[in-house]
Amino acid sequence: MKIATYNINGINGRLQVLLRWLAEAQPDIVCLQELKAPQDKFPKKALLDAGYNAVWHGQKMWNGVAILAKGKELQEVRNTLPGDDQDDHSRYIEAIVDRMLICCLYLPNGNPAPGPKFEYKLAWLKRLKKHAKYLLSEEVPVVLAGDYNVIPTERDVYKPERWESNALYFPQARKAYKELVDQGWTDSIRHLYPQETVYTFWDYLRNAYGRNAGLRLDHLLLSPQIAGRLIGAGVDTHVRGWEKSSDHAPAWIELLENEN
Repeated sequence: MKIATYNINGINGRLQVLLRWLAEAQPDIVCLQELKAPQDKFPKKALLDAGYNAVWHGQKMWNGVAILAKGKELQEVRNTLPGDDQDDHSRYIEAIVDRMLICCLYLPNGNPAPGPKFEYKLAWLKRLKKHAKYLLSEEVPVVLAGDYNVIPTERDVYKPERWESNALYFPQARKAYKELVDQGWTDSIRHLYPQETVYTFWDYLRNAYGRNAGLRLDHLLLSPQIAGRLIGAGVDTHVRGWEKSSDHAPAWIELLENEN
């Protein structure tokens, strides 16, 4: 089973890129972020025609998250991150798929930092840690996937010294991410490739993709009940080079099928 996360950076403007990748990669489950589309403008029919059912939480102009499942039913559980009734950003959605809880998230960027946007990011991370701890207490298979907008370590960024003033790399954000993982989650890609250079994002500026001057921002965390099924992981970096592609590339994992 292949599960992927992909910040599409505008689902309608990049629909052909998404459909091309789905046809090529054939993922079973996909978490999408940054739909940049209101709820009624989600391309449900095009995805159904491609074989994918979906649940989504849209928002006009920015944010927006979705979960796709190829030939499988999805049961939406929630479409907001608990802990702040005033937060109206579309950044989180959960669904049950094939006896797994799939959680798709789009964590705030936090720039410019320091400032209110960074404080919002830290507050969101605090809420995420609390909810993730609750999910672990349920002792069920959980995949916590998405664009975390956090560079976990210096190994996850090209020339880390250039990012020290960026919210993606601020010590507080990296500390919060580590605390999240240390609850008992497995960072899939880093677990399988502890020393390798792995990036999932390349800026549109300064030929970043051509120079492989990237960042690892997109993570798939696994609960202990599913981590033992992890047999593969990777990033479809070539997709970033397609015409009109997102500045992210799809990151994915492969799991052994559940025999129960």
